[in-house]
Amino acid sequence: MGARLGSKAKQTVWPHRGDEKHTQELARGVFVRVPGNATMRVLVTGGTGFTGGHLCLRLVKDGCQVRTIARRPEKAAHLTQAGVEVISGDILDLGTALSATKNTQKVYHLAALYRQERVSRRAFWDVNVIGTENVLKASLANGVGRFIHCSTVGVHGDVKHVPACEDTPYGPGDHYQESKMDGEKIALRYMEEGNIALTVFRPAGIYGPGDLRFLKLFRALQKGTFWMIGSGNVFYHLTYIDDLIEGILLCGTKREAVGRTYILAGQEYVTLNTLVTLISEALGVRPPRWRVPFWPVYALSYACELICKPIGIEPPLYRRRVDFFRKNRAFDIAKAVRELDFRPKVTLQTGIRQTATWYKQNGYL
Repeated sequence: MGARLGSKAKQTVWPHRGDEKHTQELARGVFVRVPGNATMRVLVTGGTGFTGGHLCLRLVKDGCQVRTIARRPEKAAHLTQAGVEVISGDILDLGTALSATKNTQKVYHLAALYRQERVSRRAFWDVNVIGTENVLKASLANGVGRFIHCSTVGVHGDVKHVPACEDTPYGPGDHYQESKMDGEKIALRYMEEGNIALTVFRPAGIYGPGDLRFLKLFRALQKGTFWMIGSGNVFYHLTYIDDLIEGILLCGTKREAVGRTYILAGQEYVTLNTLVTLISEALGVRPPRWRVPFWPVYALSYACELICKPIGIEPPLYRRRVDFFRKNRAFDIAKAVRELDFRPKVTLQTGIRQTATWYKQNGYL
């Protein structure tokens, strides 16, 4: 069964530099006033990604003047057609970041190198830490009024005491999560030491029509090749894209969000057993009956890495993939509900059904 969210969580208050007047000015949002009938100018980094693209289109719809940065502008053709200004470049280049933040009043920093196989620790660090600091430096230099930083619930790692909240200690479990934690810490330091009004949000597993990260799971269930590894009783928490966009916009517009950190996730978390059952029902197939013990498979994945990596062969099985069946990912969104009035509307069953429909209509299933 799913666990409904909304239990009371301890609040985290990040200090501001300077006196009480400075803090009050940040909270009032005076730094993002737009003179007359001028349009709000917004930068969204990571606009060619799933979440960033949705955010760009929503901001355009809301009447903002939106720009994004793209290493490959051809991937942003749909954004250009929608009216988004696309700057060719990379956040690893400070000059690009300075150009992109010029005359910009608000920055949504979503650009990141997501978890992938055969990506070095250095590569994660470069994008998720150095790239983040470049955008922060540029924003500070150009007088950006408000900065909204995308972190991840992955900074908490395997949740030992369900559900985790914003004050749950850091516990990253891989290079990606470590780099996101370090990037978040840099963002918070800029908030504490500088004059940037900053909000951090940590999204849980993002899904919905257009996203392909969960396609492999949907395909395996449809083909009947999915085997549950372990008991299937660990928790998993998903966030439907439309609900996440609403939460991000609340982080960027609510005065109460300044200097705060929020977990943004769906209405409920469920066990893996329940999740695969819901996906199976959406696909019109029988839920999987087969399961294998966790630790023998984990040992096999470790052996695959030891044998394959030194000779440059892609291992057929990774420990990180097997860890999907072992680690708890369940979170409390009470703080966002209470302070931002964040109200996820799409149920897990509805979101999975809409995602499955999109996969089928676009030839993925």
